[in-house]
Amino acid sequence: MQNINKNLTLHILIAMILGVVVGRLFSFWVSESQDTVVNLFIFELSMKQFFVEGLFNVGGSIFITSLKMLVVPLVFISLVCGVCSLNDSAKIGRLGAKSIGLYLFTTAIAITFAISIALLISPGEGMNLTTDQTYQAKEAPSFAQVLIDMFPSNPVNAMAEGNMLQIIVFSLLFGVAMALSGKAGERIASLFEDLNKIVMRMVTILMDLAPYGVFCLMAKLFTYLELSEIVQLAQYFFTVLLVLLVHATVTYPSLMVLLGKLNPVPFLIKMKDTLMFAFSTASSNATMPITLNTVTKKLGANNSIASFTIPLGATVNMDGTAIMQGVATVFIAQVYGIDLSFADYVAVLITATLASIGAAGVPGVGLILLAMVFQQVGLPVEGIALILGVDRLLDMTRTAVNVTGDAAVTCLIAKSESQLDEKRFAASETQLTNMAGDNEKTA
Repeated sequence: MQNINKNLTLHILIAMILGVVVGRLFSFWVSESQDTVVNLFIFELSMKQFFVEGLFNVGGSIFITSLKMLVVPLVFISLVCGVCSLNDSAKIGRLGAKSIGLYLFTTAIAITFAISIALLISPGEGMNLTTDQTYQAKEAPSFAQVLIDMFPSNPVNAMAEGNMLQIIVFSLLFGVAMALSGKAGERIASLFEDLNKIVMRMVTILMDLAPYGVFCLMAKLFTYLELSEIVQLAQYFFTVLLVLLVHATVTYPSLMVLLGKLNPVPFLIKMKDTLMFAFSTASSNATMPITLNTVTKKLGANNSIASFTIPLGATVNMDGTAIMQGVATVFIAQVYGIDLSFADYVAVLITATLASIGAAGVPGVGLILLAMVFQQVGLPVEGIALILGVDRLLDMTRTAVNVTGDAAVTCLIAKSESQLDEKRFAASETQLTNMAGDNEKTA
C-alpha cells in the first residue's frame, strides 16, 4: 500500500496517457457501421458497447460516484470537528470574511488577466464561424434568493441532494452547538474525531484505486472528443489554456509570497496528485476529499481551517470559470464584429466576480454565468453554442485551476490564523513519509 501511494502520481499519469491513446484508437478504428461484434455468453455486443459504453463507462462512473459518495460525510464531519475545536466563536465570522474576500479577489484577478490577454491575442479576429447548435440560457437565482437558500429547511434533504452551501451552514451551527454543550458536546466531539479518521482512510483507499478510474474516464472521453472542433477553435482554446496556466503558476504563487511569506514551490509540487484528480473528474466537488487530504496531510493546514475553506471554495471559487468567461466575451465579440467599450469590460469584470457567489451551487453554473455576462454587455447568447464543442476539455483544466485556488487560499488563511504547520508545508514527500512513520511509532 505504501509503495502504491509513493508512486501514485506516476501511476495516474500513465493511466491518463493510456486512456487518451486507447480512446483515440477506438475513435479512429471503431465506427458505428464497421464495428466488430463480441460474443459474450448469449449476448452479442459491439466493441463500443462492450468497452466504451460498458467497461470504460462503468469503471469511470463508479470512480466518480465513489468520490462524490465521500463528499457529504467528509464535509459534514470534518467541518463539525473543525468548528467544535475553535475556542473563539468570533473566529468563524472572521474565517468567512477572509475566505470570501480572497476568493472574490482571485476571481477578479483571473477575469482581468483573461480579458487583457484575449485582447492582446485577438482569438476571434477575422473568424467566420457558424454552428447548428443552439443554447438556451437558464435563469440564475438572485443574490437574495441564494442567501435564503443557504439555510436548509431539512438538513437531511440538503445532504441527500448534495446542496453544499446548506450543508456548510448546518455543519457550522451543529459544531457551534456542540462546543457550547459542555460534557455532552465533548462526548459527541470524540465520536466525530473517530469518524473523521475513518472517512479520511476511505479517501486514501480511493486514491490507491484512482489510476483505474482515471484510465476509464480518459478512454471514454477521448473516444467521443471531436478534435476537429479544437482545430477550428484553436486560437480560443489555446488562449484559455494560456490564461489558466498563467493564473495557476503566477497569481497563486505571487499571493503566497506576498501575503503569506510562503515558498510556492513545495505547494505546487504537492498539488500534483490533486490536479490530476481534478483534471480527470472535471468536478471540484468530486475532488474535494483529495483536496482536503492534500492541504491537511501534505501542506500542514489545520483541519479547523481547511474543513471550512475547502468546501466553501469548491462551491464559490470559480477562477477557472471566470477566465473562460473573460476570453469567451472577447472571442464572441470579435467573431460577431461587436466593439465593446472599456466600460463594458469593467461591467464584465464586476458581473462575473459577484455572480460567482450569486449562482453558487447551480448545475452548469459556468455557462449560466457566461449567459449573464453576455446579456450584460449585449452579446448574443446563442454565441455560447460556438464554444460548446471544446468546453468539456477546457472544463477539466478549469477545475484543476479552481482546486489550486482552493488550496492556496486555505494555506494563506491558515497562515494568517497561525494554523499552518510550516515545517510540514516545506517538507519534501520523503520527509513527509518519514514524519508519518515517526508518528506511527510514537502512537
